Amino acid sequence: MRIDKYLWCMRYYKTRNMVTEACKKNHVTVNGLVAKPSKEVFPTDKITFRKDQITQIITVLDIPENRVGAKLVDIYRRNDTPAEAYQHLELLKLSKEHYRKNGTGRPTKKDRRDIDEFLPSPTLPEGEGDEPS
Repeated sequence: MRIDKYLWCMRYYKTRNMVTEACKKNHVTVNGLVAKPSKEVFPTDKITFRKDQITQIITVLDIPENRVGAKLVDIYRRNDTPAEAYQHLELLKLSKEHYRKNGTGRPTKKDRRDIDEFLPSPTLPEGEGDEPS
């Protein structure tokens, strides 16, 4: 089975076109070699690909006929991705919560107070801001 179809069948990507783009950007390797979308995969092959800011490592156990349900994915592959990679992803998600999304506009008065409370207050150099001129 082709690598693009296999990763699509295993539900790592929503469309085969997304897998093809990942292959063209050299994000997918099979047994340590960069894979084109048409690369054939066989049982015992080790697939490494970069997705969602982590490098996932899977071992092919069997080849499915068609796209499989999420509950049946473990029959066809073994996930060898280290747990630290998933912990790193969780940390990235948590750190993004503190940033405003682009295009959400100006902070409201409540948002401004929350930001001021969260961030340390800026310190002024000595002699500035103490007395009105």
